[in-house]
Amino acid sequence: MNPNDPASAGTLLIGTRKGVFWLTADGDRRNWTLHGPHYLGHVAQHVIQDPRDRRRILVGARTGHLGPTLFHTDDFGETWHEASTPPAFHAGEELERSLDAVFWLTPGHESQPGRWYAGGSPQGLFISDDGGDTWSPHDGWNNHPMWPTWCEWPIAQTPDGSMLHSINVDPRDPDHLLIGLSSGGVFESNDGGKDWHTLNRDVEAVFLPDPDADYGHDPHCVRMHPADPDRIYQQNHCGIYRMDRTGDPSVDRWIRIGDNMPTDIGDIGFPVELDPADPDRAWVFPMDGTDVWPRTSPGGEPAVYRTVDGGESWQRLTNGLPERGWPTVLRQAMTTDGSVAAGSDNLGVYCGTTSGEVWASTDAGDSWNCVAAHLPKIYSVEWAAPA
Repeated sequence: MNPNDPASAGTLLIGTRKGVFWLTADGDRRNWTLHGPHYLGHVAQHVIQDPRDRRRILVGARTGHLGPTLFHTDDFGETWHEASTPPAFHAGEELERSLDAVFWLTPGHESQPGRWYAGGSPQGLFISDDGGDTWSPHDGWNNHPMWPTWCEWPIAQTPDGSMLHSINVDPRDPDHLLIGLSSGGVFESNDGGKDWHTLNRDVEAVFLPDPDADYGHDPHCVRMHPADPDRIYQQNHCGIYRMDRTGDPSVDRWIRIGDNMPTDIGDIGFPVELDPADPDRAWVFPMDGTDVWPRTSPGGEPAVYRTVDGGESWQRLTNGLPERGWPTVLRQAMTTDGSVAAGSDNLGVYCGTTSGEVWASTDAGDSWNCVAAHLPKIYSVEWAAPA
Protein backbone atom coordinates (compact mmCIF):
# COMPACT_ATOMS: atom_id res chain seq x y z
CA MET A 1 0.00 0.00 0.00
CA ASN A 2 1.23 3.48 -0.87
CA PRO A 3 1.81 5.66 2.24
CA ASN A 4 -0.25 8.47 0.65
CA ASP A 5 -3.19 6.26 -0.32
CA PRO A 6 -6.32 7.72 1.34
CA ALA A 7 -7.29 4.15 2.28
CA SER A 8 -4.15 3.86 4.38
CA ALA A 9 -4.54 4.18 8.14
CA GLY A 10 -1.00 5.52 8.39
CA THR A 11 2.65 4.53 8.35
CA LEU A 12 5.25 3.50 10.89
CA LEU A 13 8.56 5.26 10.25
CA ILE A 14 11.43 3.03 11.36
CA GLY A 15 15.01 4.09 12.00
CA THR A 16 17.53 1.24 12.18
CA ARG A 17 21.23 0.51 12.49
CA LYS A 18 21.31 0.00 8.72
CA GLY A 19 18.90 2.49 7.21
CA VAL A 20 15.28 3.69 7.10
CA PHE A 21 12.20 1.52 6.54
CA TRP A 22 8.49 2.11 6.84
CA LEU A 23 5.40 0.00 7.26
CA THR A 24 2.10 1.22 5.82
CA ALA A 25 -1.17 -0.09 7.25
CA ASP A 26 -4.45 -0.63 5.45
CA GLY A 27 -7.58 1.00 6.82
CA ASP A 28 -8.19 -1.48 9.63
CA ARG A 29 -4.47 -1.95 10.41
CA ARG A 30 -4.60 -5.68 9.69
CA ASN A 31 -2.26 -5.74 6.69
CA TRP A 32 1.07 -3.94 6.48
CA THR A 33 3.34 -3.18 3.52
CA LEU A 34 7.09 -2.79 4.04
CA HIS A 35 8.87 0.01 2.12
CA GLY A 36 12.61 0.62 1.86
CA PRO A 37 15.35 0.48 2.70
CA HIS A 38 16.34 4.09 2.29
CA TYR A 39 19.96 5.00 3.02
CA LEU A 40 20.90 1.36 3.51
CA GLY A 41 23.90 1.12 5.79
CA HIS A 42 23.41 4.52 7.44
CA VAL A 43 22.67 4.64 11.16
CA ALA A 44 19.19 6.20 11.30
CA GLN A 45 18.77 7.38 14.89
CA HIS A 46 15.37 9.06 14.51
CA VAL A 47 12.79 9.29 11.70
CA ILE A 48 9.79 11.55 12.27
CA GLN A 49 6.98 13.31 10.39
CA ASP A 50 6.24 17.02 10.69
CA PRO A 51 2.65 17.15 12.05
CA ARG A 52 2.29 20.73 10.77
CA ASP A 53 3.25 19.72 7.21
CA ARG A 54 2.64 16.00 6.87
CA ARG A 55 4.48 15.87 3.55
CA ARG A 56 7.82 16.39 5.29
CA ILE A 57 9.78 13.64 7.08
CA LEU A 58 13.15 14.21 8.73
CA VAL A 59 15.88 11.65 9.41
CA GLY A 60 18.74 12.09 11.84
CA ALA A 61 21.53 9.89 10.50
CA ARG A 62 25.16 9.00 10.80
CA THR A 63 26.68 8.33 7.41
CA GLY A 64 29.37 5.81 8.22
CA HIS A 65 32.79 7.45 8.41
CA LEU A 66 31.40 10.80 7.12
CA GLY A 67 29.72 11.70 10.40
CA PRO A 68 26.25 12.96 11.44
CA THR A 69 23.77 14.75 9.19
CA LEU A 70 20.05 15.12 8.42
CA PHE A 71 17.95 14.19 5.42
CA HIS A 72 14.40 15.22 4.54
CA THR A 73 11.76 14.09 2.06
CA ASP A 74 8.44 15.62 1.05
CA ASP A 75 7.13 12.59 -0.86
CA PHE A 76 7.61 9.58 1.43
CA GLY A 77 11.05 8.74 0.14
CA GLU A 78 10.64 9.20 -3.59
CA THR A 79 13.18 12.02 -3.40
CA TRP A 80 15.55 12.96 -0.60
CA HIS A 81 17.65 16.01 0.22
CA GLU A 82 20.47 16.35 2.71
CA ALA A 83 20.33 19.37 5.00
CA SER A 84 22.31 22.16 3.38
CA THR A 85 23.70 23.10 6.80
CA PRO A 86 23.52 20.11 9.19
CA PRO A 87 23.72 20.57 12.97
CA ALA A 88 27.20 21.38 14.27
CA PHE A 89 28.82 23.18 17.18
CA HIS A 90 30.46 26.53 16.48
CA ALA A 91 33.89 26.14 14.92
CA GLY A 92 36.85 27.33 16.96
CA GLU A 93 35.05 27.37 20.30
CA GLU A 94 37.00 26.94 23.50
CA LEU A 95 35.36 23.63 24.46
CA GLU A 96 36.39 22.02 21.13
CA ARG A 97 33.18 20.00 20.83
CA SER A 98 32.52 17.88 17.75
CA LEU A 99 29.09 16.40 17.05
CA ASP A 100 29.12 12.59 16.95
CA ALA A 101 25.41 11.96 16.31
CA VAL A 102 22.10 13.67 15.60
CA PHE A 103 20.20 11.65 18.15
CA TRP A 104 16.73 13.18 18.61
CA LEU A 105 14.36 15.30 16.48
CA THR A 106 11.32 17.28 17.66
CA PRO A 107 9.02 19.55 15.61
CA GLY A 108 8.52 23.01 17.07
CA HIS A 109 5.29 24.55 18.31
CA GLU A 110 2.38 24.68 15.87
CA SER A 111 2.68 28.49 15.87
CA GLN A 112 6.24 28.12 14.50
CA PRO A 113 5.68 26.12 11.30
CA GLY A 114 9.32 25.86 10.21
CA ARG A 115 10.83 25.30 13.67
CA TRP A 116 12.64 22.05 14.50
CA TYR A 117 14.89 21.04 17.38
CA ALA A 118 17.65 18.43 17.28
CA GLY A 119 19.53 16.85 20.17
CA GLY A 120 22.98 15.43 19.72
CA SER A 121 25.90 13.64 21.26
CA PRO A 122 27.70 15.20 23.04
CA GLN A 123 24.74 16.91 24.67
CA GLY A 124 24.13 19.73 22.20
CA LEU A 125 20.87 21.40 21.19
CA PHE A 126 20.34 22.67 17.64
CA ILE A 127 17.57 24.63 15.95
CA SER A 128 16.17 25.07 12.44
CA ASP A 129 13.55 27.56 11.28
CA ASP A 130 13.24 26.38 7.67
CA GLY A 131 11.86 22.87 8.06
CA GLY A 132 15.18 21.21 8.85
CA ASP A 133 17.32 22.38 5.95
CA THR A 134 19.67 24.76 7.76
CA TRP A 135 20.65 24.37 11.42
CA SER A 136 22.43 26.46 14.00
CA PRO A 137 23.62 25.77 17.54
CA HIS A 138 21.16 26.77 20.26
CA ASP A 139 23.49 29.09 22.11
CA GLY A 140 21.26 29.48 25.16
CA TRP A 141 21.88 25.83 25.95
CA ASN A 142 25.20 25.01 24.29
CA ASN A 143 26.92 28.10 25.72
CA HIS A 144 25.19 28.13 29.09
CA PRO A 145 27.81 28.73 31.81
CA MET A 146 26.72 25.50 33.55
CA TRP A 147 26.93 23.35 30.41
CA PRO A 148 30.35 21.78 31.17
CA THR A 149 29.22 21.03 34.72
CA TRP A 150 25.74 19.70 33.95
CA CYS A 151 27.10 17.60 31.07
CA GLU A 152 30.23 16.39 32.92
CA TRP A 153 32.24 17.36 29.88
CA PRO A 154 34.34 15.82 28.35
CA ILE A 155 33.60 12.41 29.90
CA ALA A 156 31.01 10.21 28.14
CA GLN A 157 29.28 8.33 30.93
CA THR A 158 26.91 6.06 28.97
CA PRO A 159 27.72 3.07 26.73
CA ASP A 160 26.52 4.74 23.50
CA GLY A 161 27.86 8.17 24.41
CA SER A 162 26.15 10.94 26.35
CA MET A 163 23.33 12.56 24.39
CA LEU A 164 20.61 15.18 24.57
CA HIS A 165 17.20 13.65 23.96
CA SER A 166 13.51 13.95 24.86
CA ILE A 167 13.02 17.50 23.58
CA ASN A 168 9.51 18.52 24.69
CA VAL A 169 7.71 21.68 23.57
CA ASP A 170 4.75 22.75 25.72
CA PRO A 171 1.70 22.94 23.39
CA ARG A 172 0.47 25.93 25.45
CA ASP A 173 3.67 27.93 25.23
CA PRO A 174 6.44 27.67 22.58
CA ASP A 175 8.93 29.15 25.04
CA HIS A 176 8.46 26.34 27.58
CA LEU A 177 10.92 23.54 26.81
CA LEU A 178 12.00 20.35 28.58
CA ILE A 179 15.01 18.25 27.63
CA GLY A 180 16.62 15.07 28.91
CA LEU A 181 20.35 14.40 29.16
CA SER A 182 21.98 11.06 29.63
CA SER A 183 24.54 11.75 32.35
CA GLY A 184 22.82 15.01 33.22
CA GLY A 185 19.13 14.85 34.08
CA VAL A 186 16.00 16.77 33.14
CA PHE A 187 16.32 20.50 32.40
CA GLU A 188 13.70 23.19 31.80
CA SER A 189 13.54 26.57 30.10
CA ASN A 190 10.70 29.07 30.33
CA ASP A 191 12.13 31.61 27.90
CA GLY A 192 12.68 29.68 24.68
CA GLY A 193 16.03 28.30 25.79
CA LYS A 194 17.83 31.48 26.79
CA ASP A 195 18.23 30.17 30.34
CA TRP A 196 17.79 26.74 31.94
CA HIS A 197 17.39 25.12 35.34
CA THR A 198 17.41 21.57 36.68
CA LEU A 199 14.23 19.55 37.26
CA ASN A 200 15.44 16.48 39.13
CA ARG A 201 14.05 16.76 42.67
CA ASP A 202 13.51 13.31 44.29
CA VAL A 203 14.87 11.29 41.37
CA GLU A 204 17.14 8.60 42.76
CA ALA A 205 20.73 8.41 41.49
CA VAL A 206 22.30 5.33 43.03
CA PHE A 207 25.40 5.67 40.83
CA LEU A 208 26.30 9.13 42.18
CA PRO A 209 28.18 9.87 45.40
CA ASP A 210 25.23 12.05 46.42
CA PRO A 211 22.01 10.09 45.66
CA ASP A 212 20.02 13.35 45.99
CA ALA A 213 22.20 15.33 43.59
CA ASP A 214 20.71 18.25 41.68
CA TYR A 215 22.17 17.02 38.38
CA GLY A 216 24.09 14.06 36.97
CA HIS A 217 21.00 11.85 36.62
CA ASP A 218 20.31 9.54 33.68
CA PRO A 219 16.79 9.89 32.26
CA HIS A 220 16.21 7.51 29.37
CA CYS A 221 13.01 9.09 28.04
CA VAL A 222 10.97 12.10 29.21
CA ARG A 223 7.41 12.74 27.98
CA MET A 224 5.25 15.82 28.58
CA HIS A 225 1.60 14.88 28.12
CA PRO A 226 0.15 16.73 25.09
CA ALA A 227 -3.33 17.14 26.59
CA ASP A 228 -2.14 17.91 30.12
CA PRO A 229 1.38 19.39 29.90
CA ASP A 230 1.56 19.64 33.69
CA ARG A 231 1.75 15.83 33.76
CA ILE A 232 5.25 14.56 32.92
CA TYR A 233 6.59 11.02 32.87
CA GLN A 234 10.12 9.73 32.68
CA GLN A 235 11.73 6.33 32.34
CA ASN A 236 15.01 6.72 34.17
CA HIS A 237 18.14 4.66 34.78
CA CYS A 238 16.76 4.43 38.33
CA GLY A 239 13.08 3.74 37.67
CA ILE A 240 9.79 5.10 36.31
CA TYR A 241 8.71 8.53 37.57
CA ARG A 242 5.79 10.93 37.25
CA MET A 243 5.55 14.64 38.03
CA ASP A 244 2.36 16.69 38.40
CA ARG A 245 3.23 20.37 38.13
CA THR A 246 1.60 22.58 40.73
CA GLY A 247 2.60 26.01 39.47
CA ASP A 248 5.03 26.30 42.37
CA PRO A 249 8.52 25.07 41.34
CA SER A 250 9.56 24.93 44.99
CA VAL A 251 7.24 21.98 45.64
CA ASP A 252 7.25 20.19 42.26
CA ARG A 253 8.79 16.74 42.69
CA TRP A 254 9.11 13.41 40.93
CA ILE A 255 7.25 10.39 42.33
CA ARG A 256 8.65 6.90 41.64
CA ILE A 257 5.59 5.16 40.22
CA GLY A 258 7.86 2.28 39.19
CA ASP A 259 7.76 1.13 42.82
CA ASN A 260 4.35 -0.28 41.89
CA MET A 261 5.83 -2.60 39.24
CA PRO A 262 6.34 -6.29 40.16
CA THR A 263 9.54 -6.61 42.17
CA ASP A 264 10.80 -9.53 40.07
CA ILE A 265 10.53 -7.36 36.92
CA GLY A 266 11.64 -4.00 38.29
CA ASP A 267 11.12 -0.61 36.71
CA ILE A 268 14.19 -0.22 34.50
CA GLY A 269 13.79 0.32 30.77
CA PHE A 270 14.16 2.85 27.97
CA PRO A 271 10.79 4.00 26.56
CA VAL A 272 7.67 5.42 28.14
CA GLU A 273 4.79 6.10 25.76
CA LEU A 274 1.58 8.02 26.52
CA ASP A 275 -2.03 7.95 25.39
CA PRO A 276 -2.41 11.35 23.70
CA ALA A 277 -5.84 11.89 25.28
CA ASP A 278 -5.55 10.21 28.67
CA PRO A 279 -2.82 11.46 31.04
CA ASP A 280 -3.30 8.39 33.24
CA ARG A 281 -2.62 5.78 30.52
CA ALA A 282 0.96 4.89 29.58
CA TRP A 283 3.08 1.96 28.39
CA VAL A 284 6.63 0.81 29.15
CA PHE A 285 8.83 -2.09 28.03
CA PRO A 286 10.97 -3.24 30.99
CA MET A 287 14.47 -4.59 30.57
CA ASP A 288 16.87 -6.41 32.84
CA GLY A 289 18.70 -3.66 34.70
CA THR A 290 20.38 -5.84 37.32
CA ASP A 291 24.07 -6.38 37.98
CA VAL A 292 25.90 -5.82 34.67
CA TRP A 293 22.78 -4.46 32.91
CA PRO A 294 22.29 -7.14 30.24
CA ARG A 295 19.70 -4.88 28.54
CA THR A 296 17.46 -7.78 27.61
CA SER A 297 13.88 -8.72 28.46
CA PRO A 298 13.76 -9.71 32.16
CA GLY A 299 14.17 -13.48 32.37
CA GLY A 300 14.02 -13.73 28.59
CA GLU A 301 10.26 -13.12 28.68
CA PRO A 302 9.38 -9.93 26.73
CA ALA A 303 6.34 -8.01 27.95
CA VAL A 304 4.74 -4.59 27.74
CA TYR A 305 3.33 -3.06 30.93
CA ARG A 306 0.42 -0.61 30.91
CA THR A 307 -0.95 1.70 33.55
CA VAL A 308 -4.42 3.26 33.41
CA ASP A 309 -4.15 5.14 36.71
CA GLY A 310 -0.99 7.20 36.39
CA GLY A 311 1.30 4.45 37.62
CA GLU A 312 -0.60 3.43 40.74
CA SER A 313 -0.84 -0.05 39.22
CA TRP A 314 0.55 -1.89 36.18
CA GLN A 315 -0.79 -4.68 33.98
CA ARG A 316 1.46 -7.18 32.18
CA LEU A 317 0.57 -7.51 28.47
CA THR A 318 2.00 -10.54 26.65
CA ASN A 319 -0.80 -11.88 24.41
CA GLY A 320 0.87 -12.59 21.05
CA LEU A 321 4.40 -11.75 22.16
CA PRO A 322 6.96 -14.61 22.16
CA GLU A 323 7.15 -16.65 25.34
CA ARG A 324 10.95 -16.56 25.17
CA GLY A 325 13.14 -13.86 23.68
CA TRP A 326 15.93 -11.49 24.56
CA PRO A 327 15.21 -8.14 22.91
CA THR A 328 14.66 -4.77 24.44
CA VAL A 329 13.01 -1.62 23.08
CA LEU A 330 15.04 1.59 22.90
CA ARG A 331 13.84 5.03 24.01
CA GLN A 332 12.48 6.23 20.62
CA ALA A 333 11.18 2.83 19.51
CA MET A 334 7.67 2.84 21.04
CA THR A 335 4.78 4.96 19.77
CA THR A 336 1.00 5.26 19.52
CA ASP A 337 -0.99 6.06 16.39
CA GLY A 338 -3.47 8.67 15.28
CA SER A 339 -5.71 6.50 13.13
CA VAL A 340 -8.37 6.20 15.84
CA ALA A 341 -9.46 8.51 18.61
CA ALA A 342 -6.88 8.78 21.35
CA GLY A 343 -8.14 7.26 24.58
CA SER A 344 -9.93 4.55 22.61
CA ASP A 345 -9.68 0.85 23.39
CA ASN A 346 -8.63 0.52 19.72
CA LEU A 347 -5.64 2.84 20.07
CA GLY A 348 -2.61 1.47 18.24
CA VAL A 349 0.58 0.88 20.22
CA TYR A 350 3.77 -0.14 18.42
CA CYS A 351 7.30 -1.06 19.39
CA GLY A 352 10.47 -1.98 17.51
CA THR A 353 13.04 -4.25 19.10
CA THR A 354 16.79 -4.51 19.16
CA SER A 355 16.38 -7.84 17.35
CA GLY A 356 14.71 -6.18 14.36
CA GLU A 357 11.02 -6.95 14.92
CA VAL A 358 8.09 -4.54 14.89
CA TRP A 359 5.19 -5.49 17.16
CA ALA A 360 1.77 -3.91 16.68
CA SER A 361 -1.29 -3.76 18.91
CA THR A 362 -4.59 -2.30 17.71
CA ASP A 363 -6.32 -2.73 21.06
CA ALA A 364 -4.19 -0.51 23.32
CA GLY A 365 -1.79 -3.34 24.13
CA ASP A 366 -4.18 -6.16 24.97
CA SER A 367 -2.84 -8.27 22.09
CA TRP A 368 0.16 -8.10 19.76
CA ASN A 369 1.15 -9.13 16.24
CA CYS A 370 4.58 -9.16 14.63
CA VAL A 371 4.22 -7.00 11.50
CA ALA A 372 7.89 -7.04 10.47
CA ALA A 373 10.89 -9.22 11.31
CA HIS A 374 14.57 -9.58 10.44
CA LEU A 375 15.15 -5.83 10.14
CA PRO A 376 18.39 -4.35 11.48
CA LYS A 377 18.51 -3.23 15.11
CA ILE A 378 15.70 -0.70 15.55
CA TYR A 379 16.41 2.71 17.06
CA SER A 380 13.13 4.53 16.50
CA VAL A 381 9.47 3.95 15.58
CA GLU A 382 7.16 6.90 14.91
CA TRP A 383 3.60 7.10 13.52
CA ALA A 384 2.98 9.16 10.36
CA ALA A 385 -0.45 10.13 9.06
CA PRO A 386 -1.11 10.05 5.28
CA ALA A 387 0.04 13.28 3.69
